[in-house]
Amino acid sequence: MSRTKSPDRSHASIHTNTTKDDERRALASLFDELAAIYREVDASFAGQSCPASTECCRFGVTGREPYVTSIELALVQRAIAARGGARALGRTPPPLASSEDISRGKRRLVTVDERVCPMLDENGRCAIYTSRPFGCRTYWCERATSPAGVDQRAINAFVRRIKDLAARHAPEGDLGRPLTRALAGAGASSGPGPRRRR
Repeated sequence: MSRTKSPDRSHASIHTNTTKDDERRALASLFDELAAIYREVDASFAGQSCPASTECCRFGVTGREPYVTSIELALVQRAIAARGGARALGRTPPPLASSEDISRGKRRLVTVDERVCPMLDENGRCAIYTSRPFGCRTYWCERATSPAGVDQRAINAFVRRIKDLAARHAPEGDLGRPLTRALAGAGASSGPGPRRRR
């Protein structure tokens, strides 16, 4: 009776590890490119002053929320993981907005649903500040001052570069989504590396 040789599974394991290593290197390269763009963005806004009120981090107050591409979301997720995950970010800060309603001679506080950014910690600081998305780097409230004003053409050029990078990261990665929706949709199931176009 002849014995059949079992397939060598070590070759498949080596191939899988090589592929994962390649994906990690590709993602690291994309993160490096994104960091370089962010440095340029920060330098272009160096003359701006921000009152650090964190109002822009309260989407229900401003009615605005930053949109993120897939590569920006991946960087945010990496920063959250480095802090120990979403639970390690801490509690949200106390609310900014409240007003008094004096109806029928009674006083009561009216609470506003501020929809606080999940990255804003209990001290009112961004827990992932160095990894914050482009929209957080370029949104300024009316109290911010700028010696030269905002160059919209430069902003648009940065947006195009980030979208090009995101398109290389994932299929349709350049389609921005609101930050909170993107985080909720990504959950824990998102993988470590860039996906290939099919």
